[in-house]
Amino acid sequence: MSTPSGPQPDLQTLNPLVGTWTVSGDATGQVRYECTPGGFFLVQHFDLVHGGHRVRGTEFIGHLHPYGGEPSADIHTRVYSFTDGMTLDSVYQLAGDTLTIWSGQRDSPAFYRGTFSEDGQHVTGGWQWPGGGYSSDMTRLQTAGERPD
Repeated sequence: MSTPSGPQPDLQTLNPLVGTWTVSGDATGQVRYECTPGGFFLVQHFDLVHGGHRVRGTEFIGHLHPYGGEPSADIHTRVYSFTDGMTLDSVYQLAGDTLTIWSGQRDSPAFYRGTFSEDGQHVTGGWQWPGGGYSSDMTRLQTAGERPD
């Protein structure tokens, strides 16, 4: 059985997300990213309004790590929507100042792409998919503490 000595180092690339953000654009509301004890996951709590509907839920972000196997190469997520019972899977990547969240799997035609401002206090971007999309920007309200051990 594989037992990692600690979290996968690339998960720390997502540390700039940690904190509370106001969401504006075609979706509005608030999201909060936090680290879990041990640092193996980030958790996003969201409370948004999109298309006139309130959407609330939680997203767990980390590497897939099946029993007896190795951690996945990509950072995967599972969203649990409290308002409609849906579960959605995604893949996260933060490269430089660009955050990409692919719906389903890496290189999906449905994705979010946002760019962090130089000071890290704003992310400007939006969701895109074949035939559609919408803007969704974030402004930091509060920074959370360091990743717990």
